[in-house]
Amino acid sequence: MQIKLIILDFDGTLASTADAHTKAYIMALKESGIRLSEEEYRNRFFGVRCSEFLRTIGITNKEDMERIRLRKIELYPTFFDSVRLNEPLWHFVQDFRAQGGKAWIVSTGQRDNIENAMRYLGIEGMVDGIVTSDDVVEPKPSPEAFLKAMAIEGVTPAETLIFEDSEVGLAAAKASEAAYFKVKL
Repeated sequence: MQIKLIILDFDGTLASTADAHTKAYIMALKESGIRLSEEEYRNRFFGVRCSEFLRTIGITNKEDMERIRLRKIELYPTFFDSVRLNEPLWHFVQDFRAQGGKAWIVSTGQRDNIENAMRYLGIEGMVDGIVTSDDVVEPKPSPEAFLKAMAIEGVTPAETLIFEDSEVGLAAAKASEAAYFKVKL
């Protein structure tokens, strides 16, 4: 079976964004009077859906959650000097697209964050679609987001190749029944 679709996780796979995300969250939380170390965020919460992360640290009021989420999105670009594109993977994907293949980003990240980072990296509009946690009911490790991209493109898991870095992402890739590679930046 020929591969027709490549699906890329964004944070930690296509781009190294951990420092920027971490610093933006820490600052947004600090402004709200909440102290969390960068180490604790990275070890326990990086890659976790925003609402789930905030609930886990005790923020349950919807207005507070939304205020912190929006402030984090606003702060995120101020730390883009640490964001780097995974050049080898990006060139591979662009060669694949030049040969008629499709490429999608599927991420638990917020669409605004992904689009801002893509703009910064100069790759905005250079994929065929994006599915985020806002587009699905069940985030990773559910395969729902991967299956949604496949359905939109009209391809099967056997025609799909997924690139992921996180344990929840790899679990979702495996559950989708598509072939997948673990990426380490």
